[in-house]
Amino acid sequence: MNADRYMSPLSQRYASPEMQYIFSEEKKFKTWRKLWIALAEVEHELGLPVTREQIDELKSHAEDLNLDVAREREKQVRHDVMSHVYAYGQQCPGAAGIIHLGATSCYVGDNTDVIIMRDGLTLLRKKLINVIAALAGFADQYKDQPTLAFTHFQPAQPTTVGKRATLWINEFMMDLEDLDYVMGSLKLLGSKGTTGTQASFRELFQDDQEKIDKLDPMIAKKMGFDGCVPVSGQTYSRKVDTRVVNVLAGIAASAMKMATDIRLLQHLNEVEEPFEKSQIGSSAMAYKRNPMRSERICSLSRYIMVDALNPAITSGTQWFERTLDDSANKRLSVAEGFLATDGVLDLCLNVTDGLKVYPKQIEKRLKSELPFMATENIMMDAVKAGGNRQELHERIRELSMEAGKRVKEEGLDNNLLELIAADPMFHVSLEELENNTMDPTKYVGCAPHQVEVYLKNVVGPVLDANKEVLGMQAEINV
Repeated sequence: MNADRYMSPLSQRYASPEMQYIFSEEKKFKTWRKLWIALAEVEHELGLPVTREQIDELKSHAEDLNLDVAREREKQVRHDVMSHVYAYGQQCPGAAGIIHLGATSCYVGDNTDVIIMRDGLTLLRKKLINVIAALAGFADQYKDQPTLAFTHFQPAQPTTVGKRATLWINEFMMDLEDLDYVMGSLKLLGSKGTTGTQASFRELFQDDQEKIDKLDPMIAKKMGFDGCVPVSGQTYSRKVDTRVVNVLAGIAASAMKMATDIRLLQHLNEVEEPFEKSQIGSSAMAYKRNPMRSERICSLSRYIMVDALNPAITSGTQWFERTLDDSANKRLSVAEGFLATDGVLDLCLNVTDGLKVYPKQIEKRLKSELPFMATENIMMDAVKAGGNRQELHERIRELSMEAGKRVKEEGLDNNLLELIAADPMFHVSLEELENNTMDPTKYVGCAPHQVEVYLKNVVGPVLDANKEVLGMQAEINV
């Protein structure tokens, strides 16, 4: 590690080794060589003067990169692709003359970018599914645990801990749908030439359009894709990057919403993210247990969502068939978007796999608010007993204000039930009120059933279809 120069926190602290490799130089330049081999094979199969011996020579050096030679060459020629053509040719002298035949730089650059984004999405997909699985287990475990719900972060009608978790799951499921759609739509650029017209191949194949038409589909098949983009300039449309990074931003938004809820619940001492035995919450306040993982999720997620602007602006500012003001931005925005999202999902997996619930705290807060929640039922029972609905409503409003003032201004317990029992308008005893209205399960509606149905009919089939990727665990560096 070079302590005397800047190192990206995404590599040092947040992104996994797997994602870092996907965006590494080794992965990039090995993919370039695979693409050059695929092009040579297709040209050989279509009758161009490319021999099997030349292809075998290229294959024999596909993995042993001589990056030092390429770097030294680039200092001279200031062109990364031609530097690597030169370096590959140094290892394969017999094939040096046919490497990159008919292609332009975007043949290796753009096709590799698509391949890397596909591989990055594949890794994120595995992690996203594991986050959904962890949350599904949590939701099922706590589907019956009543808890105070909040609207505007003000006490509202109760829900269950498990039902709240399904709200988090549902947003991640939407992200999975978006990811699958975008990843399924990815196509290679193919070999389109300098302005997308394939003019070089028209020359190479001596105007044989049938062979030219076979070129891209054959390259795509060799590289594991269904096809290539039907039309392009020199590059694939930069709108592809926009679509991909928007998926990452969607995952970030879902993660941020969940992590924000957890941070608020941890403040209430109802739910807590994992806290390790020797973990320090504060350098000054030794008693603190800060939700640092959830805070980090929110922090990285903000970065990803803002990062999504970069590909969008880049896409909109590409002139005609090609400009190069995309290159430097793409190297940063796409790679860092993936690395940051990878870090976010690792954190999400770590947090959701170890969420701690405190039922006693939940019940204490719920009990303090439940008398207010029960007033509608109390009023309906009084109407059934012959009372006037409007008069009862006004009286309950007055008593609720009185009880609320006692709680907020005097710091005393909620005595609303005592006030109602003492009021002759309601014809009910305190014992009857406590027995009939203080069971929180009466106020959660269909929440437990909704959790069961959602997990069984929506989440379950997705997890069953992806059993082979389940069981991932996340290692958090700091």
